[in-house]
Order: sequence, then structure tokens, then C-alpha cells
Amino acid sequence: MVALEMEILYWIQNLHTPWLDQLMVSISSLGNMGQFWIALALLFICIPKTRRIGVSMLISILIGFLLGNILLKNLFERPRPCWMDPSIALLIPSPTDFSFPSGHSMVSFEGAVSIWLQNKKLGIAALILAVFIALSRLYLFVHFPSDVVFGSLMGAGIAWLVYCIMQKRTCK
Repeated sequence: MVALEMEILYWIQNLHTPWLDQLMVSISSLGNMGQFWIALALLFICIPKTRRIGVSMLISILIGFLLGNILLKNLFERPRPCWMDPSIALLIPSPTDFSFPSGHSMVSFEGAVSIWLQNKKLGIAALILAVFIALSRLYLFVHFPSDVVFGSLMGAGIAWLVYCIMQKRTCK
């Protein structure tokens, strides 16, 4: 599995151009420590009409941080592709935590799905951004595809469960 994932990452490395490098670094930075999504959630909380979205985003982000970044990363201790092949020049500093699951992907999908579940119009834009943030992690050679896929699905699932609980509905 790792060999196939490395081949995918090497193929992606062939896509590098100076403008795409800058774009991907910028997009990826939006997911750093969840700052963009946390700030957006706080903004939503300040607006009565979107307060529920902000609260669900913050709860989702907290749960994802505890489950993904604290528990799963340390449980699986998966090395990052950039640690396995240091010959690939990184455009960002090498992350120091483990690779699985992708925290950037997870927090982005927690935020985006929380928005989409309650406001489809804003949610579509948020989901597009979340996809680009997740893909940027592959482009930057700091995550395996399975890290990104699992992080994205986990983030979406957490957001959906939080939404269901906040709506006092049975999740189906």
C-alpha cells in the first residue's frame, strides 16, 4: 500500500510549477492549527443567524483534535512521506507530528461540512476550499493519500454527528 501511495505522490511532484507551489503553500496554510476554520467559526458565533453553525464547527474541531491529532496520530505513529524520502525538497517546514490522519484535511472537512449541513450556499464554497486544502497536503509531500482520505472522511463524519446531536435527531 505504501509503495502505491508513494508512486501517487511522486506523480504529483511532477505537477510542480512556481505559481502552483505558491498557491498550494498558501492554501495549505489555511489549515495550519485549524486557525482559519476556528476564526470562521468565531465569526459565525458573533452573527445570530449563523451562531449555530459556529458552535457546531467549534465542537467538531475540538472532537477531531482530540480523536485525530491526540489519539490516532500517536496510536498509529505513521511516518510522513517527507521523512521516508528526504530527497524531495519541501516548500514548507517538515511537520514534526505523525502523518495519520491528516489534521489539515480533518479540520477542513469538519468546518466545511458543518457549514454545508446548515447553509448549502456557503457550504459549497467551504467544501471546495476543504478539498483544495486536502489536496495541497499531497502536493506538499507531507501526507499519504490515505491520510488525506481518512482525515477528510473522519472530519465529515464528526461534523455530521455533531449536527445530528445538535438537531436532536437520529443520524441516518
